[in-house]
Amino acid sequence: MELTSLHIAYMIITVVVILALLFKKEIVIPCIAGILVIGFVYSGNIVKSIQVLNNAIINSFIELLGIIVVIALVVSMSKAMTALGADEVMMYPVRKIIKNNKAAFWIIGFTMLIVSWLIWPSPAVALIGALLIPVAGEVGLPVIWAAVSMNIFGHGIALSSDFVIQGAPSITAKAAGLDPNQVMKASIPLWITMSVVTAGVAFFMMLREMKANKAMQVVPKTEFVQKKITKPHLARFIAVLMPLCFMTDIAIMIIFKINGGDATALVAGTALILTCIITILDIGVGQALETATDHVKEGFKFAMKIFAPVIIIAAFFFMGSEGFAQKVLGPDATGLLNDIGLWLSSHIPLSKLSMVLTETTVGFITGLDGSGFSGLPLVGSIAQTFSSVGHINTAALAALGQIVTVWVGGGTIIPWGVIPVAAICGVEATELARKNLIPVLCGFAATIVVGMFMI
Repeated sequence: MELTSLHIAYMIITVVVILALLFKKEIVIPCIAGILVIGFVYSGNIVKSIQVLNNAIINSFIELLGIIVVIALVVSMSKAMTALGADEVMMYPVRKIIKNNKAAFWIIGFTMLIVSWLIWPSPAVALIGALLIPVAGEVGLPVIWAAVSMNIFGHGIALSSDFVIQGAPSITAKAAGLDPNQVMKASIPLWITMSVVTAGVAFFMMLREMKANKAMQVVPKTEFVQKKITKPHLARFIAVLMPLCFMTDIAIMIIFKINGGDATALVAGTALILTCIITILDIGVGQALETATDHVKEGFKFAMKIFAPVIIIAAFFFMGSEGFAQKVLGPDATGLLNDIGLWLSSHIPLSKLSMVLTETTVGFITGLDGSGFSGLPLVGSIAQTFSSVGHINTAALAALGQIVTVWVGGGTIIPWGVIPVAAICGVEATELARKNLIPVLCGFAATIVVGMFMI
């Protein structure tokens, strides 16, 4: 295939957006301009391009609505718990485990890893955020680094391996003509390299930054303020009930094999029910009719404040995927990012180095749409294609592409991919992506080197 003016326009705008991010500038206006340009190049009509802008934002909102709702409802629940003082009671036992900010970084990370393996990162974010982020703030872990830990271990380490649910390796393996177990086995050395280097670099960057700036922002005390608990027995009951309900959710997810959006829905529904129960037990049915509504309003205000710019940013990058593009541009639209990846793979001379770099580059590009899985069929297919023209380890090459695609799109280094963690931690998505960038790029470099020896 050949690249068209539409592909070139998309690539130029993407580069502009990435440069703006590197210079720590907001990217809403470039993304709005990008959507208008793509709409005009595709249709040749200014009026149509303006309609495309509106439709892209609406469809982006629909795509993100599930995440927005779960964040809003978990925050609503936290407001109800704060009003009662149950959040303070929950902190007591956890403080004994998390002694300092260094331990908090790793405990949050490994807890996120295990829960993400079992039920998927998105619902895990809500659970871990509600339980551990307040405690991290109490021991002095800056909220941004708590977010980094959750993001790297959940949407990076857990999602790129997916050993339990096996969604990612199954998709990659099918496209590469392999068994999922082959891809998982081949991915282990690459996954370990990526995980250890990325988490290690992030940890040392955190230590250096905290040493240089003692006054870094931690979890806002206004959200988790210590106070006199007027109903200690009820607060203790809720402090036990809340985690018990969510552990029951996890058990149900494992037993009935519920994952992805369905798992997130279960967490969100549980949070809303708990909001009502906590409020009614705290102040009675009469007052709860008003107060529960206030909690829900506060939750949605928080969620929309975080997501408002991201909806527009995501609208541009979602246009790189075929399904979204067809909804917004028309039924004949193609997946721009996949097209660009295919073009690259067919125009690069073949050698072991070029195959590894091509697979990495294609994985990176296809991950830009913010979906950790949309690029997996392409990287699997490229691995199979390369195997037909050279003696290579197809499973290892496919696994490399899978790791890169998921770490980018899953996501850890693009603002529109880190939304859930940024929202639950109350940090800017662009700032979280910047913090993740150097550790993840170091991880990619080390993984590529290991991949050269394996492939």
